[in-house]
Amino acid sequence: MAVIHHTTMQPTKLELLTEWLPTRAWYTATEGGPRPAKAGGFRLDDPAGEVGIEFMAVTDGPEDDAVVHLIPMTYRGAPLQGAEHALIGTSEHGVLGTRWIYDGTHDPVLVAQLYALLAGRAQAQHQSVDDTPDPTVAATLAADADAAELVRATDGPDRTDILVRPLGAPAGAELTLRVRRVLRPGPDTAPAAGRVTAEWRLPDGTTARGAYADVLAAGAVG
Repeated sequence: MAVIHHTTMQPTKLELLTEWLPTRAWYTATEGGPRPAKAGGFRLDDPAGEVGIEFMAVTDGPEDDAVVHLIPMTYRGAPLQGAEHALIGTSEHGVLGTRWIYDGTHDPVLVAQLYALLAGRAQAQHQSVDDTPDPTVAATLAADADAAELVRATDGPDRTDILVRPLGAPAGAELTLRVRRVLRPGPDTAPAAGRVTAEWRLPDGTTARGAYADVLAAGAVG
């Protein structure tokens, strides 16, 4: 179980995102530049207890034209080897010291736990309360494998596609976890082998719900 420390971080996650978001291929620019505000999300536990895992939704831009981006992040006590391209930044945590914060779509720990959530082996946790499941997060997966490993992640115009290899699957049976970088409310009828849906808050105070991630079978990516 991850322990959430209610303490300071310098710089804050939102300050780091203000600088990092415009560098992403999927970032939708808004009037006045990036002004991310936390709007929801959830956490997952690392079974080893070493890596913090958070899926953060942030609104950006004027209220009427706000865009909602999804940023999966991992928090580590040391650099992740070979992931320099995915580093959002470093921050001084009031309890844990220096934390290396990564775009979690490139972190094998987050990817493994996202697949575990889809497979029903992990449970979404409240974003800011210890040891509290978040029942508003729903996940389904039509597949036999109960674990998968990261192969590679590729950014697109409004998404990041994570190619994973289910453990024990034959060659060519890889799946793609499509993380929605721009969140859109409402039901999604696009075909998928699995899906994670969750909520977020809009600038006007209402709550929206939509897909955070999809699972696409081999050959279905387009």
